Amino acid sequence: MKFTDGYWQNLPGVDILRPRAVDEVVVGERGLTAYAGVRRLETRGDSLNHPLVTITLDSPAEGVLGVTIEHHQGGVERGPAFAVADARPDVVVTGPTADDPRAALTTGNLTARVATTGEWALDVEVDGRVVTGATSRGVGIVTDADGRQFVREQLALGVRDHVYGLGERFTAFVKNGQAVDVWNADGGTSSEQAYKNVPFYLTDAGYGVFVDHPGHVSFEVGSEVVSRTQFSVEGQRMRYYVIAGPDPKDVLRRYTALTGRPARVPDWSYGLWLSTSFTTDYDEQTVTSFVDGMAERGLPLSVFHFDCFWMRRFHWSDFVWDPATFPDPEGMLARLHERGLRVCVWINPYIAQRSHLFAEGRERGYLVTRADGSVWQWDLWQAGMALVDFTNPDAVAWYQGELRALLDMGVDCFKTDFGERIPTDVVWHDGSDPERMHNYYTHLYNKAVFDLLTEVRGEGEAVLFARSATAGGQQFPVHWGGDCESTFVSMAESLRGGLSLASSGFGFWSHDIGGFEGTPDAAVFKRWLAFGMLSSHSRLHGSGSYRVPWAFDEESVKVTQRFTELKLSLMPYLSAVGREAHTDGLPAMRPMVLEFPDDPGAATVDTQYLLGSSVLVAPVFSAEGDVDVYVPEGEWTSLLDGSRVRGPRWHRQRHGFDSLPVLVRPGTVLPVGARTDRPDYDHAEGVTLRLFGLADGHESVTRVARPSGREAVFRVTRSGDRVRAEATGDVPGAWAVAHGLGAPVAASGAVLEVPAT
Repeated sequence: MKFTDGYWQNLPGVDILRPRAVDEVVVGERGLTAYAGVRRLETRGDSLNHPLVTITLDSPAEGVLGVTIEHHQGGVERGPAFAVADARPDVVVTGPTADDPRAALTTGNLTARVATTGEWALDVEVDGRVVTGATSRGVGIVTDADGRQFVREQLALGVRDHVYGLGERFTAFVKNGQAVDVWNADGGTSSEQAYKNVPFYLTDAGYGVFVDHPGHVSFEVGSEVVSRTQFSVEGQRMRYYVIAGPDPKDVLRRYTALTGRPARVPDWSYGLWLSTSFTTDYDEQTVTSFVDGMAERGLPLSVFHFDCFWMRRFHWSDFVWDPATFPDPEGMLARLHERGLRVCVWINPYIAQRSHLFAEGRERGYLVTRADGSVWQWDLWQAGMALVDFTNPDAVAWYQGELRALLDMGVDCFKTDFGERIPTDVVWHDGSDPERMHNYYTHLYNKAVFDLLTEVRGEGEAVLFARSATAGGQQFPVHWGGDCESTFVSMAESLRGGLSLASSGFGFWSHDIGGFEGTPDAAVFKRWLAFGMLSSHSRLHGSGSYRVPWAFDEESVKVTQRFTELKLSLMPYLSAVGREAHTDGLPAMRPMVLEFPDDPGAATVDTQYLLGSSVLVAPVFSAEGDVDVYVPEGEWTSLLDGSRVRGPRWHRQRHGFDSLPVLVRPGTVLPVGARTDRPDYDHAEGVTLRLFGLADGHESVTRVARPSGREAVFRVTRSGDRVRAEATGDVPGAWAVAHGLGAPVAASGAVLEVPAT
């Protein structure tokens, strides 16, 4: 929120109390607290009629600094609150010394130093280097012209510092110069609004910042003050964390350790998902024709998704199959399973008035109410719809019970749509603050569904297709990008959203191949296919038209087959990338800056990404096939045709619809699977290790998971003109090392040597 008129003046009616005089810094065993007056303190009398700003520093985890800024401390803290882990790390807290008049707190490789006299000042060091800081001019207790009170902070930005993240945002990937409101909204992908707002930003300057407030947070990133990132919340208190790097990946590891890491996703979820689309006409015959059409054309399919109209219109959500279009749902689901498919169905957290669950929920007190006790309702989306109150444990169990019946019927997973338009003029069962619940509602919604799936299907088998989220929502994968248009421009904005979400701690992300609104022309569809199949998760879905490839042209069928089979062959690699998201909190689709933080050329790139750490993907955003791809240092190899390009520099290329830049990083041992018909196979059986640019002295370990839960482990080294590959662990009967034109085969447990080029 903007509070100032230029640099020198406040906006009319705005008053800002700033910590201009540190009265005392109290050093404790695990933290320190500074008390600062808002005017100079020269005599005893100056303490009268004089507000204090209280600033406390502590550490919930190694390398993480907690900062709490308070005015009045007597308020009632109403929920909800983010679940932030407190590991109680070892910290060192010191007072001023003869050499340094500041107090300091050190946690891991982060040290915070604060002024003990004069005006308030904070410096944050990572590995001995100051990466950011705050001054008395930035900290503020603000009263606006309407009498509302806020707490504000401003952290310094350096000359070449870039800011990323703040959730899934479709604006420019680099957030410098933007004003961002963290407030969930159903705004599509073509606006500054976002479905997934996360009050966390990542920088390439050695740190990240997480504002621990689930409600409305305003960020002005180098916009209100161009040399600072400002953030503010309404109320008398604000807590935030500065999270140390030094690399962006280190920041994400620490951030996701605080707020939760993505669950493991099943291998089958990486395959191609096909949807009925939204408002199209479909019944079981339509579904069968789609599944048959994919099989007849040799297009591997893993999941079939039923969108909204699997239920009767005006009844969403009652979780009852429309008998006119699906008279035998149990039989239909069984027939789909017999064909090796998983089934997903659309749901949302709203209960339409015509649903039989409305009266039941109203009677039992499971629906959100207004202050007078009436059920909150409106007609947007569904006539007379109400909201399930997920702060009520009984309502959660009731909602889960309805979904459990679908799981028992044969449904495998759920698309958890909506959850953004949450009112603030309501009363929650547990007394939560409505403003804080607006963003947090989606967390409770997705958690309720994901918990049920985990209980019924087991850990590692639960998966969602979720649209809305906030901080911590990464624990419940997968998320998709929402309602995009069927254009190249929207394809690019979707990618920017995915890169921003990846910079916000989310491990898995998808989007509607071809776009959601409108019908793409064949060129858009084919280009989007290549992008979609090289995303962590891949879904064909639209609004008013089908997305089966043959609806566009025959070449679309061939492009679908090519890139679906390519993705399935990469499952030994992709499955390992997914495990890294689960164990370390690193996203499957990575912005260039995440892997190359010291390369200035990578800092602002938002038209390409790395799939895992080793495969660079540059989608083509034109019918003609022209694409600019930034290649970091070294010689990179095309996975598709073996051609090589060298960086660091931009390359302009032209690609047909069956191609795009897919470049393998030098020094990579890429495990490639033996099957291209499904994602959930034994990835180690017949695996080929493809070697790319291994330098003399190279040594690496590649792990390939097996269905048993054990791993085949391959240690690859290069010495001079020979490459040696040694297999240990649960190694299958045969494996190969592809090098040049040869693919030698060795028995399990053998050592293989091949020439190096």
